[in-house]
Amino acid sequence: MRVAVVFPGQGSQTLGMGVDVASRAKAAADLFERAKAVLGYDLLQLQREGPEEKLRETQFSQPAIFVTNLALYYAVGEALQPAVSAGHSFGEFCSLTIANALSFEDALRIVDERGKAMQYAAELTPGGMSAVLGLDAQTIRSVVDATRERSGGRVQLANFNSPTQIVISGDLGAVQSAGDAMMEAGAKRVVPLNVSGAWHSALMEPALERFAQAVNAAAFVTPAFDVISNVDAKPYRDVETIKANLVKSLTHEVLWHATAEAIVAQGVDLVVEFGASGVLAPLMKRMDGAPKSSIVSDYAGVEKLQATLRQAQGDKVGAES
Repeated sequence: MRVAVVFPGQGSQTLGMGVDVASRAKAAADLFERAKAVLGYDLLQLQREGPEEKLRETQFSQPAIFVTNLALYYAVGEALQPAVSAGHSFGEFCSLTIANALSFEDALRIVDERGKAMQYAAELTPGGMSAVLGLDAQTIRSVVDATRERSGGRVQLANFNSPTQIVISGDLGAVQSAGDAMMEAGAKRVVPLNVSGAWHSALMEPALERFAQAVNAAAFVTPAFDVISNVDAKPYRDVETIKANLVKSLTHEVLWHATAEAIVAQGVDLVVEFGASGVLAPLMKRMDGAPKSSIVSDYAGVEKLQATLRQAQGDKVGAES
């Protein structure tokens, strides 16, 4: 069985995430202990007790999502051998970690710095994001360009989640104005996102220097298997491209749909999303030629995947005999 592993990013956090898997899987519990040594605070306690408002702050939500995603992944055990992986936005750090492109500790340090740098940028200039449903990218780009020319505000396309689900990001007023124009242009819905900043937009430029320093301080190697980049939807082949794309991703569009297409093109049998909320697997289910998919968001999901992998191994042994 060829398995693709995907990891969600910002917005997938929920209060209580990671708690049950850490209580039932030693690999997960150990990961949270290692995280405590890096961060200097108890991430699992924050996820268990809250407050939820603090968990939503990007400087805390990014490390929390990163560690929880990986805790769920490592709880499955060595039977899981991915053929390819990708993560949405900073979820890509999870993919690079499981592909041994950098250590868990180095990845967490970068994610921690990324969250803090983005929090700083968001506080400098308040911004927002909205998901536009039911319009194609060309129409959305035209509306965004017209909004910028008319208002002078900063707004741009941020996340290409699917052909009909695209997120815009920028100054609050410009995002609102562009959203109103999207509805006039025929959008089914425009949904403001519950985020504390204008991620993947020019408003994140003040975060670039600090984040780049963290990326360049880490020891990267070429991934052990294909990790698809959000920036160009291509598998990484060298360390310098990894570093450049990670930094670029702060202000660049997230090409998730193209990334998902690259995964499907590899002929995988199963796509597994590891994260507290099922975000990416439902998007992939709607793609032409999409393989089966599953979501591992708690220990019950871990056990179900383990059973699936055992069954696949049994079927392989039976076929070979």
